[in-house]
Amino acid sequence: MARKFLPYFYILPLLAFIAVFTYIPIATSINLSFREWDFMSATKPFVGLENYQLLLTSTEFWNSVKITAIFAIISVPLRLALALMAASFLTSEKFAPRMLRGAFFLPSVTSTVSIAVVFSWVFSTDYGVANALLKHIGVGKIPWMQDPQLALLVLILVNTWKQIGYDIVIYIAGLQAIPQELYDAAAVDGGRRFHVFRRVTMPLVMPTTYFLLVISVIEAFQVFTIVNVMTHGGPASATDMLVNMLYRVGFTLFDIGTGSALAVLLFILLIALSLIKSRVIGRKVHYEA
Repeated sequence: MARKFLPYFYILPLLAFIAVFTYIPIATSINLSFREWDFMSATKPFVGLENYQLLLTSTEFWNSVKITAIFAIISVPLRLALALMAASFLTSEKFAPRMLRGAFFLPSVTSTVSIAVVFSWVFSTDYGVANALLKHIGVGKIPWMQDPQLALLVLILVNTWKQIGYDIVIYIAGLQAIPQELYDAAAVDGGRRFHVFRRVTMPLVMPTTYFLLVISVIEAFQVFTIVNVMTHGGPASATDMLVNMLYRVGFTLFDIGTGSALAVLLFILLIALSLIKSRVIGRKVHYEA
């Protein structure tokens, strides 16, 4: 009998770790979303769905949803397209492609705060590198971080630069798993490069694309650090994405109940998006060559 339960004892420390740092905080956050609390009060009165009603009737919340959706719609396809293109040229095991893989991957393991600070200098209106380069071709100063329309595009660029290295490495693994015989057969049949890519590479790399799509959308909806460091949600709330709003409501205004409700809504939104992707795209994914 003891031998039957022995494997569960081996994983007990891991289960305890996950429970303490994942499941208990989730349950606590859900509980707080139905209460009113400001960190200082000893009581946490139950307010029911009041926090959710406050959010769902707030123009600020829906503005954050819209901005986050625009960020995801632009950044995710851009990341995946550029990553697949780069990975197609870096599948070789020669020295130069392997060095370039490391160069592309390096930003993904670099501190996000450091990257955000550096790019804040790069896109500075008065002394930034971007405007200094544009000055040489006769273009005047561009207020990258002060223009509501440009600020979000800058964040998309920075986030893409940081995350694309991870996507490239995963795509390289997916491309290298495609049997060479299929490419040889396509070449014998006279297939051109574009048609081979469309008929051979794309279908067989779909499992990798689907995986990257899921995690990229989740990452896009959880972007916070570059927003907090570079724009603080501005200008004019043009980059006030959901997690930035959550941080401001919960840890600046100390409205823990509303902040917890926002976290729960974000969780529900991500689950809903994952289910939609599973229904729409997941059925087209084939895991056998």
